[in-house]
Amino acid sequence: MIVKKSVQVGNYTLEFETGKLAKQADGAVMVRYGDTMVLATVVAAKEPKEGADYFPLQVEFREKLSAAGKIPGGFLKREGRPSDKEILSARLIDRPIRPMFPDGYSCETQVVVTVFSSDQQNDADVLGACAASAALMISDSPFDGPIAEVRVGRLDGQFILNPTFDELSKSEMDVTVAGTESSIVMVEGEASEISEKDMLDALAFGHDAIKKICQIQKELAKEVGKQRRIVAPKETNKELVSAVESLATEKIKVTAHSKLTKDERSAKRNEIESLVLESP
Repeated sequence: MIVKKSVQVGNYTLEFETGKLAKQADGAVMVRYGDTMVLATVVAAKEPKEGADYFPLQVEFREKLSAAGKIPGGFLKREGRPSDKEILSARLIDRPIRPMFPDGYSCETQVVVTVFSSDQQNDADVLGACAASAALMISDSPFDGPIAEVRVGRLDGQFILNPTFDELSKSEMDVTVAGTESSIVMVEGEASEISEKDMLDALAFGHDAIKKICQIQKELAKEVGKQRRIVAPKETNKELVSAVESLATEKIKVTAHSKLTKDERSAKRNEIESLVLESP
């Protein structure tokens, strides 16, 4: 069953489609914005990774030259390791989705984002984050999403949503914002000496679009209707947690708000850690 959803974001329609490609993946979504198309696939192990005390999530972002209608020249016709841009784009996807999984979840999970087509005007990195979130939403992974990601620019005092490369070259700011319907979870970017108020306005402008994109992902997941796997909550020693908090919380707050150098703060944190570990 092919399911499509779309929403207007900036100057283009953001389209989500699932059910046509990568049917053996746990979740697969193609996102289109202008003539840039990105496919995100999600595969997760059914059993937890033995001995893992962390979440083994792998996010990969690949831009093939074929997406721009090109073939690598020279003797080597294959593309090599990820470029710096691909690695940074993968991080922009990893950072907002990683905290959305439950504590103690340790099933190996792989998210692969592939740029299928590039119009060489709309950057695929923010589209990849939206596609990855949508693919997780329609999979059986215990993903507490959705999240969405947009880029905010400003030209002639007006904010622009997902500016093109040409617009970014003249923009006063280049800020990537990721979030859920209720909050912002990541901000990355730069600006040309704008005020604090302007930055807050830019984040609010981006978050308005994020809310709409998250709503569309919910509608997509509801129509696909895949059952989420149940994850047993992580057991914690509440008495131990309470004892550590009573010993360290206030001391850490004092250290954080004191005007110390980096080395001095580090030494203070080490003292607090030693106090907690040596406490009966």
